[in-house]
Amino acid sequence: MSGQVATGTMVRVEDVHKSYGRGAAAVHALRGVSFEIPRGELVALKGRSGSGKTTLLNIVGGLDAPDRGRVTVDGQDLSELGEEGLLALRRDRVGFVFQSFGLIPILTAAENVGVPMRLRRAEVRAREERVELLLALVGLTDHAAQRPGELSGGQQQRVAIARALANSPALLIADEPTGQLDAETGHAVMELLRAVVHSEHSATLGFTEGPPSVLVATHDTTLLDLADRVLELSDGEIVEA
Repeated sequence: MSGQVATGTMVRVEDVHKSYGRGAAAVHALRGVSFEIPRGELVALKGRSGSGKTTLLNIVGGLDAPDRGRVTVDGQDLSELGEEGLLALRRDRVGFVFQSFGLIPILTAAENVGVPMRLRRAEVRAREERVELLLALVGLTDHAAQRPGELSGGQQQRVAIARALANSPALLIADEPTGQLDAETGHAVMELLRAVVHSEHSATLGFTEGPPSVLVATHDTTLLDLADRVLELSDGEIVEA
């Protein structure tokens, strides 16, 4: 990887526990999970449905809080951030890609990609230039004016990835991003996530601090070879790295 190389730790998870419910009916989603993600690394989180993957991603992304334990993202201890701080973190430093795409149906592909920059009140010309750049990155320049309903599942997921990259996040979190796609399209989407991490043009894409780290949850074992590292979550615990 040429250009500026990111160093250090992007994510540190220390002895994180999370349960839902009380007493005998309590569901222990996470049981003392600990791991680190270096800057500029693609880490895959595998595990069966119900193993706690989504819960863990939500906690790392600041969408949920652990019962105990500590999570640090981009040097910030999430427990020390108030709601406004967490909102700023999710807006400026973390990008999310979901299995359901989460695109706004009435907006075009270009408009969907531009939404995060509108929330930051980015200057119109700069926003338009970045939208054009990101759509080119995901291979959808010719589909900029189409709405989600006019795109295939794979194209919608690519728009979602471009949108997640709009504000040059330090961390990209993807929850089963290939779950609704066929094997070939899913592999292409995973290849795209890998290309984002290992791009030789990270500065051109706005990642002046180096490429982002990516944490992607998947149950598709055929995609794991594209990750730099694989963590396995079973019954709320990391059982293999």
